[in-house]
Amino acid sequence: MSLLEKGSEQDDYVLFIHKIKAATGIDLAQYKETQMKRRLTTLRLRHGYDSFAAFFEGMEQNKALFLDFLDRMTINVSEFWRNRNRWEVLQNTLLPSLTSHLPLKVWSAACSTGEEPYTIAMILDMAGLLSSSTIMATDIDDGALAKAGQGTYLKRSLKEVPEQVVKKYFKPEGLHYKIDPKLAEAVHFSKQNLLMDPFEDGFDLIVCRNVMIYFTEEAKHVLYQKFANALRPGGILFVGSTEQIFSPGEYGLEGAETFFYRKK
Repeated sequence: MSLLEKGSEQDDYVLFIHKIKAATGIDLAQYKETQMKRRLTTLRLRHGYDSFAAFFEGMEQNKALFLDFLDRMTINVSEFWRNRNRWEVLQNTLLPSLTSHLPLKVWSAACSTGEEPYTIAMILDMAGLLSSSTIMATDIDDGALAKAGQGTYLKRSLKEVPEQVVKKYFKPEGLHYKIDPKLAEAVHFSKQNLLMDPFEDGFDLIVCRNVMIYFTEEAKHVLYQKFANALRPGGILFVGSTEQIFSPGEYGLEGAETFFYRKK
């Protein structure tokens, strides 16, 4: 490919970023370009579009294509009790330190298809705290939120769930498992763009895992500060296993356990 062709290809992608932001408020420039461009190039070629300009026009005319774009962009890969030992740290070590501040206000940010907030609901219920907690769950993807609201999952999503927990909170329905209605009623799903929208405050626990790895360093800095501001003093931020905050004090946070940060 010539330098001119490479330049035209980059211009095509840059214009696509501008059009997406103008149309949806989603700023793809805040995501790591190499990863995002490769992922979206694969998607547009699979759908038969030879440029991002043509791909954008296709999305304007085809809602299903736009939803496919959102799904690909947001990497909706999740499962219950993902990295189970970290959830056990929350359950056994950190949650008791939060219970002096009832009712608990909890947020699952970038919740994808619901496995994470439902895991939180299970842990709160087992601690006898579900009825004295509010659980907010947000994501940018309407399709993911719709699936989360259905509360129906394939068995592979349950592979890390303790057996007794599966029996307590899931009902087999053919090839699927249905979440306990008590948990479904406890989680309140809504749409949110983390990078653009304001956050509520006063949270006792914020869980945002395996999302920030896709953002630029500048975007991560903004998000960590927004999350810190949204916590009450003593509140906990729980991040993913590849998202360690190396300078938590910069955001008014301190390490509580591995991948857990407490607001000072």
